[in-house]
Amino acid sequence: MLGFLKQPAYKPAQTGPEADAKYKRLRLQVFIGAFIGYAGFYLVRKNLSMAIPAMAPLGFEKTELGFVLGLNAAAYALSKFLMGSVSDRSNARAFLPLGLVLTAISMCFMIVPIQFIGAEHKGFAILVMGLLNFLVGWFNGMGWPPCGRVMTHWFSVSERGTMMSIWNCAHNVGGALVGPMATYGALWFGSWFYGAQTKMYFLIGTFAFPAAVALLVALVAWLLLRDTPQSCGLPSIEAWRNDYPKNYSEKHEETLSTKDIFFKYVLNNKFLWFIALSNAFVYMVRYGCLDWAPSILTEKGIDLKSAGWAYFAYEFAAIPGTLLCGWLSDKLFHGKRALPTILFMALVMVFVILYWMFMDNLNVVIICLIGIGFFIYGPVMLIGVQALDLAPKNASGTAAGLTGFFGYFFGTFILANTVIGWVAQTAGWSWTFILLIAACLLSILFMGLTLKEERSK
Repeated sequence: MLGFLKQPAYKPAQTGPEADAKYKRLRLQVFIGAFIGYAGFYLVRKNLSMAIPAMAPLGFEKTELGFVLGLNAAAYALSKFLMGSVSDRSNARAFLPLGLVLTAISMCFMIVPIQFIGAEHKGFAILVMGLLNFLVGWFNGMGWPPCGRVMTHWFSVSERGTMMSIWNCAHNVGGALVGPMATYGALWFGSWFYGAQTKMYFLIGTFAFPAAVALLVALVAWLLLRDTPQSCGLPSIEAWRNDYPKNYSEKHEETLSTKDIFFKYVLNNKFLWFIALSNAFVYMVRYGCLDWAPSILTEKGIDLKSAGWAYFAYEFAAIPGTLLCGWLSDKLFHGKRALPTILFMALVMVFVILYWMFMDNLNVVIICLIGIGFFIYGPVMLIGVQALDLAPKNASGTAAGLTGFFGYFFGTFILANTVIGWVAQTAGWSWTFILLIAACLLSILFMGLTLKEERSK
């Protein structure tokens, strides 16, 4: 472990009114840092999907760009799982900003294969683009695990659903800004770099402008974040709130070996595998709708600016939906995550069907994207919380990484990007919607297999 990434040593725990005030202050500060930091990752995450419509006139096709998109998802899946284990043994304050800086640099260099290599040397351009987008995905995988670590150490289990639902809106804030940033970044800065070459303006708005903002966000996150309460001279969150889960042990505060994390607490837990499979199909729907929305809309004659705002609406609608889902899981379902996930996925399926039936009507499509965005991100968030609940908090990054691996590798890379891109190219959009409806049903099926275990806990 590099020196600056090592976990800070625990300090003697303070007590009394001053310690309580410090705890409250730092909890808010750390939460804001995790929120802003994670939002920053989504400024430089799936930007290529916004660029795809503008790349078609340059000679790039949907199928090959879908593969490049998929490499991002595959890298993110592997990184979230493997780097989750590194994060469980690292200082979250250093780990998260490092990942964001490396992501921003990789994203900015995405301009090179598009502008300087181009479709004239398409094979080489796609290779370089794929490598860079792989790095973007890999470094993006360094965002969720330290945030999961922070949330499990600073917030106890009975409040975690609500607090995670609020924090989870960070990626909607970041993701929602990608569309407007692509539009206005090109408008504000495109002429500085490309003069009258207006067809190249999107490179600044889609890649360079968000990357510059992400570097600033990384600095802010570093200033605000702290690793654990114990590293700040405070007691554990369970002791401070007197809120101990049934499976709590003092050993959960210790740093585990990689072997114990993987083989004792994660890989032998069949219920983590069930929610991981459910997550794969949730993510197929999430990114099957999100990544291809600009392409569907522009093919129907809708301009790229309107498509960007539809992208924004999808992400922004997730904020109230996620908050509602988290609140319901804590208050109405008393800490159970499976039931609200099943309910929300059933409602997502309704809007997917309407999206398919009224694909030519922009107003109905936007309403459907809002509906899907409202309901899909609750399950995305709750599956992560459920993974944290099913593992001790010193293995939380790895547990969430397993579900994330299935979501991003199988759900996004294999199904949402590669399969849907190929099906859209060869059979048309109607067949992609049939696949999305099937994915909703399968996510509900696998989540249903965890109901009994949740009741027992």
